[in-house]
Amino acid sequence: MNVSAQAVTIVMIEDDDGHARLIEKNLKRAGVYNDVLHLNSGTAAVEHLFGPGRQGGAPVLVLLDLNLPDMSGIDILARLKADPVLRLAPVIVLTTTDDDREIRRCYELGCSVYITKPVNYETFAQAVRQLGLFLAVIQVPPTAP
Repeated sequence: MNVSAQAVTIVMIEDDDGHARLIEKNLKRAGVYNDVLHLNSGTAAVEHLFGPGRQGGAPVLVLLDLNLPDMSGIDILARLKADPVLRLAPVIVLTTTDDDREIRRCYELGCSVYITKPVNYETFAQAVRQLGLFLAVIQVPPTAP
């Protein structure tokens, strides 16, 4: 990912550890070697992204699962896009949900890309590699200080 002088951290909010490992492995296969911070619950994500220790300025990209055990990913997306520090951070929804209403809602809230996880392992791995190729060329703005 291209950012003028700072590395982009990928914040992956994913409760399924198997999916998280598959995503990380296939991003690397696509040449994306950015730091990936895996948060396995909505609570952990909210604490990290909005807690008192957060730092503005460093660019982040969020990979967001909607189906979390403790809260809706849509709520996290809405909070990200309403936050003055993180509102410009790209959010890629990567979830099993393919409901048209949820897809529309995510785009209305400001997600950058919505990807439905394929059920088949190899197809899922290929989709993540293609996502990695996309991530390798996008520009990510710094968050607000």
